[in-house]
Amino acid sequence: MKRTAALILSALSAVMLACPALAAGLPEATAPPRSSELYPTEIVEAVEGDHLRLEKIYLLTAADNPANIPTADFDREGYHYSLLDVTRQDFTESDAKEYSETYTVESDTKDMDQIMPQLPATREVTTEDGYTGVLTLDTASIRVEAAGYASSSRTVTATRSYPNLSDADASFLPRTITDNGRTLTLSDVQWQETGNYYNATATYTGTASSSYVTGYTVTAEYAGEVVKTLSGSMIYTAVFSGIPIQAEAEPDGSDKQDESDTPGAMPGTPTSSDNQEQGGMGLKWLLVLPAAAAVAGVIVLGKILMKKYKAKKEWKEYTK
Repeated sequence: MKRTAALILSALSAVMLACPALAAGLPEATAPPRSSELYPTEIVEAVEGDHLRLEKIYLLTAADNPANIPTADFDREGYHYSLLDVTRQDFTESDAKEYSETYTVESDTKDMDQIMPQLPATREVTTEDGYTGVLTLDTASIRVEAAGYASSSRTVTATRSYPNLSDADASFLPRTITDNGRTLTLSDVQWQETGNYYNATATYTGTASSSYVTGYTVTAEYAGEVVKTLSGSMIYTAVFSGIPIQAEAEPDGSDKQDESDTPGAMPGTPTSSDNQEQGGMGLKWLLVLPAAAAVAGVIVLGKILMKKYKAKKEWKEYTK
């Protein structure tokens, strides 16, 4: 049994040595494309002499990384392309509309010469829905209105003369008079005697009330165009130059000698290229066959040894 185990280990070692060599002769697996790789939205081709100009156009948002734009050489329809340049261009969509706004200021006068300096010629605005722009003053829209009123009062007086009165008696004088639309009341009398008569100078007083403007409100309209950015993107263009790929010469009568023209060659004799291809295939089989033979030998040998072991065990049981 020890010998059997040793043989099995030897066979496994041979298989392990053969597998890396076999893997080395196989083509490498193609790496899967990167999930972050970007794809063009448009491809434009143009001919320049014996070269082809190919432009791959990408529309990127703020979430995209321009470093993921493929820039490696590639082959396409018989041409080999190499990167020349990558360009970038802003691409922004926006919406514009006409907008007006009322501007209000307070003034203590209605004199336009003093009001105009309080009204700027233009104003920058941002609307509640995100539009921005510069508005211009519409001078025809300026309005000045009283902001409020207050009242005041004062004492007014008037005098009247009454001559040739028979006695210095105030009852001869009127108690009230009307002056400039106001009613005044007798408040004082000065008497002067002239012979048998008296002259009276009467003073009348009253209160005059008036109202006045406490301030003014100035309103004006500003109008203009406002703009809102709807989306912002960048256009990247990867420019490639393509040259024709030189095709390998086909085996015809002009580029390759016929098998019958090769000195010493017999019909059906493998050429050097055929030998190389067959040699490559043979090398792979030389790597595979020893491993397969080793495994098969281990299996057969194991069966033989197990059979002998069972027979020997049965003989011992029989001879007891």
